[in-house]
Amino acid sequence: MLVVHLDAAYNLARWLMRNETEAEDVVQDAYLRAIRHFAAFRGGDGRAWLLKIVRNVCYDRLRQKSASVQNTDFDESIYGAGQQTANPETALLLAERAAALRKSLEELPPEYREVLVLRELEQLSYREIADIAGIPLGTVMSRLNRGRQRLQQALLNYAERGAIDAAPYEAPEPWIA
Repeated sequence: MLVVHLDAAYNLARWLMRNETEAEDVVQDAYLRAIRHFAAFRGGDGRAWLLKIVRNVCYDRLRQKSASVQNTDFDESIYGAGQQTANPETALLLAERAAALRKSLEELPPEYREVLVLRELEQLSYREIADIAGIPLGTVMSRLNRGRQRLQQALLNYAERGAIDAAPYEAPEPWIA
């Protein structure tokens, strides 16, 4: 039951910890906790239950390490867009935009980054996010709204500095992963 959610668990941990090695350790710890406490699981959505454990392990570790110390860069060689295009100019523009998006997302406070990753990458419902984060549904909606606004502003700042082309485009799927 838990193995099918490994990618989602790692994805959440990677974005919260901002470090691939830390994310792997978090997922391993979360799976051990899930196995130890499996008897307490009362049915329902196993994915949401596991992601809540992953989230809690992440925040426990971030509190221990002090979140301000976490500044590891995203490794583009491992998590490249994977999109192949015939036009090198288009490929370059997409790569620049994807890098700006990743950097902007990583700069968001954890509470905004968390809900954006769970909603946009993991496609969880607002209710599932509320259950995982242990926050009211209205807080999920407001954090998503504020997170999207901050992300949009950060991307506009990149465009104003000329770091990315501001012309409209179709976002590659998935938009961050």
